[in-house]
Amino acid sequence: MSKIIIVEDDPMISEIYERKFSAAGFEVGVAASGAEVLKKARDDKFDLVLLDMVLPDMSGLSVLKELKQSGKYNPEMKVIIFSNLDEKEDQDKAFEAGADGFIPKTRYTPSDLVKEIQRMLSEYEEEKKNEQRRGNPSSEEKEGEKKRILFIEDEEIFLEMFGEKLRTDGYEVEFARNGAWGLKEALAKNFDLIILDVIMPAMTGSELIERLKLEEKTKNIPLIVLSASVDDEELKKVQAMGISDFFVKTRIVPSDLSKKVEEILNN
Repeated sequence: MSKIIIVEDDPMISEIYERKFSAAGFEVGVAASGAEVLKKARDDKFDLVLLDMVLPDMSGLSVLKELKQSGKYNPEMKVIIFSNLDEKEDQDKAFEAGADGFIPKTRYTPSDLVKEIQRMLSEYEEEKKNEQRRGNPSSEEKEGEKKRILFIEDEEIFLEMFGEKLRTDGYEVEFARNGAWGLKEALAKNFDLIILDVIMPAMTGSELIERLKLEEKTKNIPLIVLSASVDDEELKKVQAMGISDFFVKTRIVPSDLSKKVEEILNN
C-alpha cells in the first residue's frame, strides 16, 4: 500500500481527494500548509507528496526545495506538483527544484488524478529497477554499451508490445507514462532516441516536442512519433517540428518500428 500526503489548503477539495485516494487503497495523510507537510514528512515515512504551489504560509516551491534539497527527508520520497500554475516557467522552476512530476489541476478530475498517481508510482518503481540493473549489468551489457531509448506512452499494451521487441533487439528502453514525466526523464538522463505518443496526460506530444526542441540537451535527439489517430492538421504540425518519423501505432508492427529505430540510429 502506497502512503501519500495531499497538500491542499481548501478543506472541501482536500476531503474529496482524500476519499478518492483512500478508496483506491492508498494510505492518505493531508496537510493544509507548508509547515504542516514538512512536519508530517519529518515524523513519518511517505512514498509521495502531492503538493500545491500556492499555500497560505509559504510557497509550494519553498516547500519543494526543503523536501528535496535540505537532506532532512526521505530521499526516496517523490514530490509531485499539482497546481493551477501550469505555465512553462512554473514547470521549469519546479523541476529545477527537484520535483519528480508536474500535474496541472485543470486537466484532471479526482478519479483521473488517482489513476495518474498510480501510473507515476509504477513508473518510479520501474525506474528504480532500471537503476538497480544498471548498477549490476550482465556480462553481455558489459561487453558493449547499449543504445538508450526513452518510450513515452500512457497505454500499457503499447509499452509492452513495442518495448519488449526493442529490448529483444538489444536496446535499453526506459518508459515514461505521461508527457511531463517524459520531459523530466529526457532532461535528467542521456538517451539516443525518443519515441512518444501524441495524446498523453500532463503534456501533449506536440507540447513535449516543442519543449525538447528548445532545450540544448535534447534538441538534436531523434524523435519518432506514434499516434492511434491524428487529423491532417495535427500531423502537419508535428512533422514541421523536426521529428524523424511518424507512425499510426495500430498500423505498425514492433519489428518494423525496431527496424526504423536501427535505421535512424545508424544513419
